[in-house]
Amino acid sequence: MVRGLTLGRLVLALTLVTGLPAAAPAAEWDGISPAASTLETMRERYGAPSRQTRQKVEGYDTTQWIYEATRAPTGMKRMTIEFGLLTPGGFRPNVVRYFVLEPKPGVFDRRTIVNGWDFPDGVGEESGRRVFFYKAGLKVTFDDNEEDALSMIFTIPQPEPKPAAR
Repeated sequence: MVRGLTLGRLVLALTLVTGLPAAAPAAEWDGISPAASTLETMRERYGAPSRQTRQKVEGYDTTQWIYEATRAPTGMKRMTIEFGLLTPGGFRPNVVRYFVLEPKPGVFDRRTIVNGWDFPDGVGEESGRRVFFYKAGLKVTFDDNEEDALSMIFTIPQPEPKPAAR
């Protein structure tokens, strides 16, 4: 991750630079799709969040919903949804910019990830953990055994990561 940028700011900055890819749909899960799903559809599907926060990101008002414990979707420890997406047509405060799933152990193992989203476009390591990267906008971080997903971040489609400088 770029120093000093949170995930939300990084996604917003990438959107500012690249705009929304017109032909490339975002990776999705359980009907949630970045740049397509809205605050209203999330409320209808999952009800009220466990916690809600508001913040300014790059001068725009954004909203974050966190679903934990019994409010989290089945099989998840936590689901976090960030609303507020800058598009070529302007800022859309009620649109899902990205969301993060934190699955319970055994729910999303490596085989399930590959069966659901195919082989990754890239494989790397962050903080000593195996990471799968999908251009469609999915980043999966695995546990120490490289079997179970610890987190799954769904964003708008992303450019290929640049190799680390040597």
